[in-house]
Amino acid sequence: KVTGGVVATGTIYLYFYYQNYAPMTNRRRWIASSPEFEKEMGDQNYQQLIQQYQGKILPKHHPATIAIEKVGQRIFKAAGEFAREYNLDYFDTENVTFTVVDTDQANAFVLPGNHVFFLSGMFKYARTEDEIGGILGHEMAHNLARHQGEKISSTAVVGVLARLLLFLDPTGGYLLVFLPASELFSELPNSRSQETEADNIGMYLAAKACYDPEALGRVFRRMDQAGSDGSDQNLALKPPEFLSTHPSDETRINNMKKWLPRDKKIFHQDEGERCRALRKQIDMGNRIFQAGTANSGSDGLRHPRWI
Repeated sequence: KVTGGVVATGTIYLYFYYQNYAPMTNRRRWIASSPEFEKEMGDQNYQQLIQQYQGKILPKHHPATIAIEKVGQRIFKAAGEFAREYNLDYFDTENVTFTVVDTDQANAFVLPGNHVFFLSGMFKYARTEDEIGGILGHEMAHNLARHQGEKISSTAVVGVLARLLLFLDPTGGYLLVFLPASELFSELPNSRSQETEADNIGMYLAAKACYDPEALGRVFRRMDQAGSDGSDQNLALKPPEFLSTHPSDETRINNMKKWLPRDKKIFHQDEGERCRALRKQIDMGNRIFQAGTANSGSDGLRHPRWI
């Protein structure tokens, strides 16, 4: 009884000790890993992915890489301002990498350490610098909010509980119930919450960087349409929302509508004067970008002409 009481007390202490709140949204979450450990893992995974994508990574002088780098650096600057605003000492405001991979897959992701990967199939759905800004804002938001730290911590807890259940029931009966239940009722909902949070913060970053905050919604409307009409089989085969790591496109679009008034105020701050000079550059970039994506690929959308 004494041992059980000590374990219970220790567990409760650790649960509350490692709780904190996500920036801007104030979502309460549990993170037991350190930023240093997360960055070390991110750096290792980055080197592994560089090897995995060898031969498919577009060079730095490639127009697609230049476009992603240009937009990404503006988003990264806004992320640094966000980190200072919310006192996020763990966020590295100096170092970032952008890697563009030539593939039909439509995706983008980020690793701790600010390693952003953009898979060129995403150009099917993101056709302007504003839309790229929304996507990269979403990715940078994951690191600002330390979502990978949440996942690492959750995985560690599930692993400990799984070992405990296996000790209590060596036949594995409890384990067979626990693992799918933990995924359905904890891991997947938490992942969807993190994606929603990244959309929220990402739109804010895009507006701060003078990118149209409505642009990310346009990307997801195209993706939703491609999944509905079957033109993109990867999107058509997505599981229902409650079985997915991401909210449905419809849910994400509706959430974005809620945040849009806040972000449009930022975008049009000082009657548009804050962004006026930069918007001229962005609008010129949009015209160049759209010229690159016009009539490209067999479906007219697959890749910009310069890939």
